[in-house]
Amino acid sequence: MDIDIRITTPGGPAALEVTASEAREPAAGEIRLRQQAIGVSFIDIYHRAGLYPLAAPGIPGVEGAGIVEAVGPGVEDLRVGERVVYAGAVGGYATTRCLPAWRAVRLPDDVPMEIAATSMLRGLTTHMLFHATCPVGAGSVLLVHAVAGGLGIILTRWAARLGARVIGTASTPQKAAAALANGADHVIVGRDADIAAEVMRLTGGAGVDLVIDGIGGAMLRTSLRCARPFGAVASIGWVAGGVPPIAIEELGLASLSKPSVMAYSADPARYVAAAETVIEAFRSGIVGDVGGRYPLGDAADAHRALEGGQTQGGLVLLP
Repeated sequence: MDIDIRITTPGGPAALEVTASEAREPAAGEIRLRQQAIGVSFIDIYHRAGLYPLAAPGIPGVEGAGIVEAVGPGVEDLRVGERVVYAGAVGGYATTRCLPAWRAVRLPDDVPMEIAATSMLRGLTTHMLFHATCPVGAGSVLLVHAVAGGLGIILTRWAARLGARVIGTASTPQKAAAALANGADHVIVGRDADIAAEVMRLTGGAGVDLVIDGIGGAMLRTSLRCARPFGAVASIGWVAGGVPPIAIEELGLASLSKPSVMAYSADPARYVAAAETVIEAFRSGIVGDVGGRYPLGDAADAHRALEGGQTQGGLVLLP
């Protein structure tokens, strides 16, 4: 039976309701995808909790991979039976879904669907951070919070290919070991660590070129203290809650931005170009690890695991 997962009233994981569904015909410019794998990310939690409200019918999920099952009028570049991956289109927690054809990127046979579904949004996020937010190249020094998570793994592997140095933070020695195995140069361990002091020690007092902060809350002030003069801090998530007001004097000499991968991928031309680069990165081994697999109907369990910090790598829902 085909199903989708809907949010009637925002709230905790129990707000995710399993609902029977029927495949609909794609409209002009759309395709219908029978999904094989669906990625789970923190933006899904923000949608579920109502931080980013969803329009009815309230189906979360912004990335996945599958087989083209039908094409709408005017679609000429894709054919029924092709493997594709997408990101940035809400409505992913479903057995089948329709989406604009330009969102569907052909997936080479040598890239597994589970890997693509859990890495596409993170790959686009990395492209945005390294190209639009702060150019990263040989000799750059980065601080990546939650470096062993799904995004942290891709950021680390991509940065290593560019010749950059990665300092990470992790909550446990086990996560730190995994991050080091993925190419991080140093990992600061523990929730009570003096992160700014350690960063300054590791950089000889210089600070880092780019801080990628997906933690939010009080961590952002710490992140600002880790950036070098005229460095950059990117606030991309709020796992620890919203960021308290920050006075402009607290920025020091760093720049602070709140880049959005959903906005970055909303422009079709930019999305297609970035997605092609991301797919090539996948083929060269720059992908996230699958840290957990759940039946689509158990999406609430996946959310509990992600919110509880129990995961390492990306989570995938299997229709």
